Amino acid sequence: MKVIMTTSVDLASMNIKHKLIEHFGFKETEQEFDKNRVYRWGDALLLTTNREMIYYDNLDRAITKQLNVTPEIIIFASRHSSQQKLPALTTHVTGNWGKAMYGGKDESLAIAEPRAMKLALLKLHELNTLGWTVCYEATHHGPSELEVPSLFIEIGSSEEEWKNEEAGEIVAETILYVLENYQKSKFKTAIGIGGGHYAPKQTKKALTSDIAFSHIAAKYAHPLSREMLVKAIERTSGNVDAIYVDWKGSKGETKQIARNLAEELGLEFIKD
Repeated sequence: MKVIMTTSVDLASMNIKHKLIEHFGFKETEQEFDKNRVYRWGDALLLTTNREMIYYDNLDRAITKQLNVTPEIIIFASRHSSQQKLPALTTHVTGNWGKAMYGGKDESLAIAEPRAMKLALLKLHELNTLGWTVCYEATHHGPSELEVPSLFIEIGSSEEEWKNEEAGEIVAETILYVLENYQKSKFKTAIGIGGGHYAPKQTKKALTSDIAFSHIAAKYAHPLSREMLVKAIERTSGNVDAIYVDWKGSKGETKQIARNLAEELGLEFIKD
């Protein structure tokens, strides 16, 4: 079963949820999750919690326990916050390269679904009539303790954007597009290293080539250990084909570790 996760404590999340129900055919069921009514559309469940989703480790187990179904993918419909209040539509996988500051555990990564994130990026870009930024974000915040692939698709970055009706519609349509198409999509998968939090080079590469990014480690997370890069590869759904490095946006030690690991594992090394 495919799962869309929302929360009542997030304006953007509720905006997206209402669009899914009003315009995309989700129907109320008799089931409840975390004391909120469950909605269904085909093989997709729309769930709501009253918790902040970034702190919801082991959500997949909670779904199985409460609903007796095994999720195959979880898409979190969420807000994005930033001090710059940049109007944006973003996607990313969760986890912590180092110390956990906002949910999850230290040095723990959720399972990335690169095909789903790339399709989300492409669809957000296609539907973006708002003139907002569309981008990946680097891997950050929780939940990190999930044993099924997951991704966040977000509206950023202030209350004005979170409540924007058109943004809610765009993200709702994007989520359903991803759920319908990610399993039959084929791309070259890469771990992304370097650059800023909004991954400008990785975003451009994904929009203009056949590369789909898994975990992305922005420069502020460097230096990265070999163990964490190996973990990023292991915590990726499907095969990883390449390690991509934003060369100017990475620290020297991390660049060398990435190059050596790519050679050791027989992966393509992409220096950009």
